[in-house]
Amino acid sequence: MTKLRFLTSGESHGRALTGIIEGLPSGLSLSSKDIDTELKRRQGGYGRGGRMKIESDHAEIISGVVMGKTIGSPISILIENKDWQNWQDIMSVELPESKSEILHPKFSVTRPRPGHADLAGALKYNLKDIRNILERSSARETAMRTALGAVAKSFLSEFEIIIGSFVVGIGSVTSPDAEDKDLLTTFKRAEKSPVRCPDADASKKMVKLIDKAKKAGNSLGGIFEVFATGLPAGLGSHIQWDKRLDAEIAKAMMGIQAIKGVEIGDGFEMACNFGSEALDEIYYKSPVRGAGLAGGFYRKTNHAGGLEGGMTNGMPLIVRAAMKPIPTQSRPLRSVDIINKKVFKAAYERSDICAVPAAAVVGEAMLALVIAGSLLSKFGGDSMDEVKRNYQEYLKQINQF
Repeated sequence: MTKLRFLTSGESHGRALTGIIEGLPSGLSLSSKDIDTELKRRQGGYGRGGRMKIESDHAEIISGVVMGKTIGSPISILIENKDWQNWQDIMSVELPESKSEILHPKFSVTRPRPGHADLAGALKYNLKDIRNILERSSARETAMRTALGAVAKSFLSEFEIIIGSFVVGIGSVTSPDAEDKDLLTTFKRAEKSPVRCPDADASKKMVKLIDKAKKAGNSLGGIFEVFATGLPAGLGSHIQWDKRLDAEIAKAMMGIQAIKGVEIGDGFEMACNFGSEALDEIYYKSPVRGAGLAGGFYRKTNHAGGLEGGMTNGMPLIVRAAMKPIPTQSRPLRSVDIINKKVFKAAYERSDICAVPAAAVVGEAMLALVIAGSLLSKFGGDSMDEVKRNYQEYLKQINQF
């Protein structure tokens, strides 16, 4: 059984972010340009902070790819942090004898921010400088997950599986939910919006709300939707709880910084409806030869979001995630200094006002990694030719079901 796994390392203002992804077969076309496109999308969106003006992320593939093709060994990627040099320049002037790995006192933090990993992490690791916690818990780390997700997207595209996202709401402003919306068309509209919302009127209101929050020294969260089209029925499993694809997806989404809720399909709304309103009736039409993703079985509705019993059912996969407001406020909330225990305003770190559009791109990356892993688990092979043969044989099997 082929297993896809990945790791990231690095701190927000460290020298670089690094990542390793293992389990991809040989023969997959891959270039830094493919990854950089996704990194640029992550850096966009109205409401981002000053860091985005400093960084222009570029992925350097340092192993696992030869002459533009994967070779089956682990792929390692490096993304340099340009802001790191700025910190080194400050330290070299103010503390000439300091080493780069020793933190300048100017950057030390002792006042935890409500809603952040600051206090819990400092207590857990017995560290008196919160900087050591916030540097790794920062959403800067998601740049590498976006890069690794881009690799997974390249793999999935070989099977005509497309992953996209768009923003459903920011703060109190929500986008109208169009009935029977075409996901790919909706996605294309969202890509033209400064907040990645497909509805033009809602986009304008979201921008105004972000401006209002910025003026007030506040921050905003919201909801985004991630989807996948072209998935065959049968990815995932009902056999054990941890093999259910919905469980893997929920874990992946909740692992994104600031995500506090996840639903698949109509999710929480289904709990308020009768079964006749929430369940997707099954129909059948003889599939076009070699093209049926569910052997001719289909649904006219998709309340389940493409997953039933922990497995894909051939319908588009729909996932929504709720992002809380960013913990850093330019008008900080009350906190307590961990050294002297006195009441202070929480520390302020350069931050975004709203990062929901960027979080949606990270959500795409995480969904791509989960689906790529599930596809490899079912159709695994050591080369792209082998995986594709296995995949085509499975489609033939379900079309003859």
